[in-house]
Amino acid sequence: MTGLLKATKKNKPTNPKLTQDDIVYGHIFDAILEQRLPPGTKLSEEALGEIFGVSRTIIRRALLRLSVEQVVSTRPNRGSIVASPTVEEAMQILKAREVMELAIVELAAENATPEQIAKCRAMVAEENEAIAQNDTGRSIRLSGEFHIELAAMANNLPLMSFQRSLVSQCSLIIALYESSKKTNCSCDEHTQLLDVIEAGDKEAAISLMKTHLDHINSKLNLHDDSGSKDLHAVFSNVLKKKA
Repeated sequence: MTGLLKATKKNKPTNPKLTQDDIVYGHIFDAILEQRLPPGTKLSEEALGEIFGVSRTIIRRALLRLSVEQVVSTRPNRGSIVASPTVEEAMQILKAREVMELAIVELAAENATPEQIAKCRAMVAEENEAIAQNDTGRSIRLSGEFHIELAAMANNLPLMSFQRSLVSQCSLIIALYESSKKTNCSCDEHTQLLDVIEAGDKEAAISLMKTHLDHINSKLNLHDDSGSKDLHAVFSNVLKKKA
């Protein structure tokens, strides 16, 4: 258990209600959100077992949870890898997230508590700090956690479960397809969202979320196929020199 305890102490205090599965799952989930585990990374059960000081059975259970959320792909007889969404899959995920986020902010405007608003404002402040320190991984994770916390405000457990999966899948999409190196979310827009949610203005919350998601999606290169399998196209510069 030594490895597991060390890994846990680096982040949050140990929660006695968390199982070993929960702790391993949480660390891998955060690593994906922070893009420390890029798409296509092989997730060796043996290596993860050594890192966290737990059995491969526990690692398998954590990876199974992540595969259900579609952020890990499990391949028969070949192990697990961090998912790598295709362009078509990415577009479907983004559309699903749009539908989900609009429903979430509408419900959040109805159900958010002052304590939840205060918690989110603290998260935005921490996100601003991470951006100022050029800590891209941390700022991306905090941005994702902000959107998960919005789902908690909606007071709807199924929505929150779906949101966790969609936010982590979107982190993979950003890692694969983002054309801008800037953070994927605007803290100013997060603050504006909190303001209208706190005011209970559902229409404004929906409108702001649409704009917010448009800004995120505008930084993704999902239409320009910059790569090519045509050798003549890849080495066109060489062919021009020969001409």
